[in-house]
Amino acid sequence: MTDIWKPHATVAAIIERDNQFLMVEEIAGGQTVYNQPAGHLDPNESLVEAAVRETREETAWHFIPEYISGIYRWDQSSTNRCFLRVAFVGSCDDYKKEQPLDDGIIRALWLTREELAAQTEKLRSPMVLRCIDDYLSGIKYPLDLLTDIQ
Repeated sequence: MTDIWKPHATVAAIIERDNQFLMVEEIAGGQTVYNQPAGHLDPNESLVEAAVRETREETAWHFIPEYISGIYRWDQSSTNRCFLRVAFVGSCDDYKKEQPLDDGIIRALWLTREELAAQTEKLRSPMVLRCIDDYLSGIKYPLDLLTDIQ
């Protein structure tokens, strides 16, 4: 029996405050990069739950998803991996200053789109800026686009 190819199911949180976006500075592949709070879907959790969990783990902020700005497929041919990302837009509150961040996360920080665009070589993937640009262009899909079937 052969293995069935599967993409990596991931989520990301797009959070803007005062023209800045909540980002994480992290180590990935031995490099320091910027990414949205993002990560893989865990067993037995919804995509919304994954976005809330990942944001808390990586930034110490509680994420409140409001809508979806896009669903992205990134074929990373150099590593023969494919990522399927659902990007959620929302706000955050309840910052837990003393909470330790996930392994590999250096810090959470707020950056403008211009600051990110000036450092494209430091973005974890091309999805980072694309998600922000889609958000800024006003793309919105309701959360009920997603359906969990038990």
